[in-house]
Amino acid sequence: MTLQELYQAIGGDYDQALRVLHVEKLVDKHIRKFPKNGVVEALLTAGEGMDPTQLFETAHALKGVSANLGLTGLSEAASRITEEFRPGNARRLSDEEIAQCLCRVKELYAKVAEGIRQYEGQ
Repeated sequence: MTLQELYQAIGGDYDQALRVLHVEKLVDKHIRKFPKNGVVEALLTAGEGMDPTQLFETAHALKGVSANLGLTGLSEAASRITEEFRPGNARRLSDEEIAQCLCRVKELYAKVAEGIRQYEGQ
């Protein structure tokens, strides 16, 4: 599996990652590190306690790293949570809707992490 095939398999935007990181070697390096960075786990933990500050900070971090790596689905899902808990924004979503957003993040992350494991295992 090539790096571009990995991106196709996980629904990522390889060209976006390359625009940000400029060199395929860096895209490869950082996509391999992604499952080990712990930000998704931190976001899910923040969601268990519905801690607005932690939800904002971890969702914002996930949004940024995902966008930089061309993981558009994850970035969009994290962005929804980020904007919901951005300081100064009024809440629009119920706790149940936030839980659904977190479930979506978990599903997308599982797909990405599994794809990366397959990519690394070849």
